[in-house]
Amino acid sequence: MNDEQALPRRRGAARTDELLQTTLDLAAEVGYAALSIEALARRAGVGKHTIYRRWPSKSALLLDALNRVWTTGLDYLDTGDVRADLREQFQRSVTALSTLPLGPLYRAVIAEAQADPALRATLHERFLTTVEQSTLNRITLAQQTGELDPDADLTYPAEVLSGALYYRWLVTDLPLDAYAIDGLLDMFWTAYGNRKSSGQAPLGLGDA
Repeated sequence: MNDEQALPRRRGAARTDELLQTTLDLAAEVGYAALSIEALARRAGVGKHTIYRRWPSKSALLLDALNRVWTTGLDYLDTGDVRADLREQFQRSVTALSTLPLGPLYRAVIAEAQADPALRATLHERFLTTVEQSTLNRITLAQQTGELDPDADLTYPAEVLSGALYYRWLVTDLPLDAYAIDGLLDMFWTAYGNRKSSGQAPLGLGDA
């Protein structure tokens, strides 16, 4: 079947959006290993060149598909309580990672990126940087409103907050549960909570 026979016929952004959703639907059914450009073309009712015009490889297609459903769900709430907002977002991410097809596809793209420097760079630029920047924006706002240490550089803490749970999920069998989330937040709060505003003295290396 060629593009002229495809039903319904679409162009541009609408067609791209349709192909990304079809990719996710098919991946949920057959898994990463069985997902192919040929199978996707058959399911979408288009020629393979329609897909290859947009994505040079299966991994690039999957990265876009993951980006479509995940990064829009990584925004933080702003309730005025940064710890509660971080916790809520981390719980939402854990749920997403535990849901088909997102979790297995993300693992597959990460694995593929180890042998593909271009994909690894794209993954960092389009996904990891987005996650880190979103986290940095939320904790910087909390710093500005007096919840966090006003003198702290929060750039690296944002990276740690963003990466710790993903590391636990990707390379260990340890649970991603409330204990893990609260433990991470406890460490962050001990290091960067604004004790001056709460009347507490900052902890020093010699403090018990």
